Amino acid sequence: MLKGDREDLGASEANKVRRKARPQQDDEQIDINAPDAGEEPPVVGEDDGIAAEMEALRAENEELKDRFVRALADAENSRKRAERERREAESYGGSKLSRDMLSVFDNLQRAVDAIPAESREQNAALIEGLELTMRELLAVFGRHGIKRITPEIGDRFDPKMHEAMFEAPVPDSKAGDIIQVMSEGFMLHDRLLRAAQVGVSSTPK
Repeated sequence: MLKGDREDLGASEANKVRRKARPQQDDEQIDINAPDAGEEPPVVGEDDGIAAEMEALRAENEELKDRFVRALADAENSRKRAERERREAESYGGSKLSRDMLSVFDNLQRAVDAIPAESREQNAALIEGLELTMRELLAVFGRHGIKRITPEIGDRFDPKMHEAMFEAPVPDSKAGDIIQVMSEGFMLHDRLLRAAQVGVSSTPK
């Protein structure tokens, strides 16, 4: 065998040995980004501050929302209270003046009642003037929501509307019956301006 043939044969044998020594690779693709065997993956922190910040913002948002709702409720309550006070001032603002004017009506009523029956014909013009003044005063009262309380003898005493000035036993009456009307009462809308002054029967059962 020639020297050149021996060298080619040796090269062929060496290539065979190298091919046998090379490990066979599977057809699967290798992930070049995968960590090497034995290398641990990086640890990611569970709370890096973002979660705490979100929770703080959420709590602040709830607090602001609560304050906003309370502010709206306070504003609505203030509006309703102001509207109620306005209506009450409009309806009852003149109650003190109205109460003072009741004495004018009482004096006119007493003046008419004090005229003797035998003098009424001679004083017809005076009586008519007093009665016209009383009617005009009552008309003014009516325009401002003032109404008369006019109990009659025999009516039942009502402590919400009447003021008992005295009690006395009266025949043919029951305890609690009105036996005398001393002065009329007045209402201002739905409020008592002055109770009617009456005498009440105390006749036992």
